[in-house]
Amino acid sequence: HRTTSVLSKLLFALPNSPLQYPIQGYTVHPTQLILQPGGSLHLWCPPFGSGVTTTTCNNDLAAALQCSGFSNEKFGVQFAQFAQNSFYSVADDLSQVTIATKTFLRYEQLKVLLDSIRKFYSTIKVIVADDNFEPEHITGENIQHYIMPPAQGWFAGRNLAVSQVTTKYFLWVDDDFLFTEKTKIEKLVEVMEAVPELDVVGGSVKENQFYFSLIYEEGEETEGGCLYRKSNKKLHSVPGYPQCFLASGVVNFFLARTDAVQRVGFDPKLQRIAHSEFFMDGLGYLLVATCGDVSIDHQHVARSARYRKFRNPRKDDSEFKLQLHFFKNHLKCIKYG
Repeated sequence: HRTTSVLSKLLFALPNSPLQYPIQGYTVHPTQLILQPGGSLHLWCPPFGSGVTTTTCNNDLAAALQCSGFSNEKFGVQFAQFAQNSFYSVADDLSQVTIATKTFLRYEQLKVLLDSIRKFYSTIKVIVADDNFEPEHITGENIQHYIMPPAQGWFAGRNLAVSQVTTKYFLWVDDDFLFTEKTKIEKLVEVMEAVPELDVVGGSVKENQFYFSLIYEEGEETEGGCLYRKSNKKLHSVPGYPQCFLASGVVNFFLARTDAVQRVGFDPKLQRIAHSEFFMDGLGYLLVATCGDVSIDHQHVARSARYRKFRNPRKDDSEFKLQLHFFKNHLKCIKYG
């Protein structure tokens, strides 16, 4: 079980520069703005002169601090991390992108999806993971079709498809999506190349830009904490791309950095109820954003009775997922809002 250690003790770096900050024993939630404990600016004011000290940073930001009248005052400090743009861009070289999908009992919709992909991207590689009961042969240039044992489930299929990706990025789509003029993969690649810290960038499905944030509330060691999933709650915007915002999770249409997603993986124990769980496992490991200017369409087709039987979760599926969260993620509750 979890125990405290010597690393839990709060320690501060001495203010050799004007800033004192914690170096140990303080928990910071990913992508959240926080007020550091005990943080203070220690200023030396000259005995004569204007009493103003100015510090200029390499990024041409200047901070002018009025010294007279205070000593050892506390300030909230926000740290900004500046990333260097990559000299090599694959935005116009989609040979570094693979489209991945998983299909089950929807061959007709899959063929419509593949035709729409070829309408706009004639040579891009497509990987299909297939766990149908009666597999059909999928043909086409630069299409890789992997047949699985029947009804292995949603995340098992995702794992198989992503495991076969050899390009820098992959674009995940559902087998009943439809590419349109607004499905601009290169726009998502441009954002990922410009901000290399990003691991996943989602778009919108039929103009619905679904995204959510995850907030973890620490609990007792024996019971675990609580995780709150808040729909349509975004964080700050991506620098240089005001149409994009950081989030914790996005819709089933996203471009991802292959190596980052392969490190997190998709838990194959989750067969039917599974989407947010990938982003829960990736919390603290994946930096996620959502961009509203890239979208994909959704086919309007009635679901067969056989498909609905597998699509609609049973009560024991929901109960199993909660048990998995408790033991795997050490959670006592998950709340949705």
